Amino acid sequence: MKKIMTAVVAGLSACFIAMGEPVAKGHRSVTWETFKASGPALNQIGWLATRPAKDIASSDWSIGCETLDRDYAKFSVYKDYVGELGAKHARLQSGWAKTEKEKGKYDFAWLDYHVNGLTRQSVKPWVCLCYGNPIYGSTINLGSGLAPLVHSEEAMAAWLKYVATVVTRYKASVNEWEIWNEPFGQGKDYSVLVLKTAGLIKKIQPDAVILVTAITDVDRKDVLEALKAANALDLVDYWAYHPYVTNPDTSYKWVEASQKELAAYSPKYKLYQGEVGCPSILEWTHALAFYPWTEYSQAKWDLRRMAGDRVRGIPSNVFTMIDLKYTNMQQSFGLIRSNLLLQFIYKRPSFHGVQHMMSFFDSAVKPVGVLACETASPRKITVAGFEKAGTSVALVWYGDKVPSDELAWDKVDLTIKGVMFKDPVFVEMITGKVFGLAPSSWKSVDGNTAFTQLPVWDSPMMLAERAQVELRKDANE
Repeated sequence: MKKIMTAVVAGLSACFIAMGEPVAKGHRSVTWETFKASGPALNQIGWLATRPAKDIASSDWSIGCETLDRDYAKFSVYKDYVGELGAKHARLQSGWAKTEKEKGKYDFAWLDYHVNGLTRQSVKPWVCLCYGNPIYGSTINLGSGLAPLVHSEEAMAAWLKYVATVVTRYKASVNEWEIWNEPFGQGKDYSVLVLKTAGLIKKIQPDAVILVTAITDVDRKDVLEALKAANALDLVDYWAYHPYVTNPDTSYKWVEASQKELAAYSPKYKLYQGEVGCPSILEWTHALAFYPWTEYSQAKWDLRRMAGDRVRGIPSNVFTMIDLKYTNMQQSFGLIRSNLLLQFIYKRPSFHGVQHMMSFFDSAVKPVGVLACETASPRKITVAGFEKAGTSVALVWYGDKVPSDELAWDKVDLTIKGVMFKDPVFVEMITGKVFGLAPSSWKSVDGNTAFTQLPVWDSPMMLAERAQVELRKDANE
């Protein structure tokens, strides 16, 4: 297949100034400059407009604001960028140990700052109630054993008192509560925690939405059976999962099997993609380690995960807003790059790509499903179908391989079944570049649309009616 565009590095760009915190000055994103200098060989007519959260009525998009309970990042460094991003939801961790350092004494000032900082930007927090507390014999570590909490009468009583206090304090702003985070291999103990915690939350906040955290398939069976035995299946609404796989497109067979299992217990049960993202460098620990990720592949990965979730109607949380300074490493999943001083460095290309997805694909854009297509391309093409104001929208990408670093496009003859266009435009979703399509390059007939020499690569690009694609009024950064 003929490649039609290669990347070119652009000149200097202005430094970003972090809001409210010192910034390491003099840095720029070379990868973002390179992305903006690349693109398909089409006539660009503008840039996709973006919207802050306050201007979006509703959506199922969420952004990760995790680990603030352990001070792995500073909310003050990035808080104003959350609203700018366009997410309508944000995941927080409640930090029992940070809040209750002395038995029976709570200090919620730190969490107030985070909850209020989000709600002021029209971003609705959802809270993961976790982790353990050393003053009651448990720990703050990810994956720490639940046994010291569940099997200690004092610790369980303290946990439930803490949960009641948190829910009562924030119920005006928060109605979605996730119970713990990733207690893998602890299904029996976790079942006890879910029953006690969810029951208490519902007493305080009857309309609360309860999320079971990401667990193994075996653990999930334990929890389902425990809920069934207690005649308490209605306590839970969502089952969170964290699909960290090198090719984001390969997780949906598991999703389909899990949806079928959950439906057998309750027709109301739904999946929630509660935490997933991609590193921007090769990392030696945590999820997706030992693979040479870059800021190029990270941006593509994040958008492919978002597109796959959105077309299936799955609420989707992008991990995470900014790099996180763990005790043993600087984790590079952030849409914003930071340094070891927890300062803002720059927005990665992934920030802009996620912003474009969140701005366009709000609740007014309805998923239709994965669409059938015909092509002679040797690579597998995924077409995600949507509807906006009675018109067709499609996201198209190669989904057969791990996202690459290559900024090149193939020319593909492609027929998409079940969509019709009158005046389509082509949108590259990472950069937000909007291109016109020559009338001779496409034809809609009999409910299908055939495209000739359509640029395709391994990241979602969008086809939509020109009238439905708002352009930026000012293309300057």
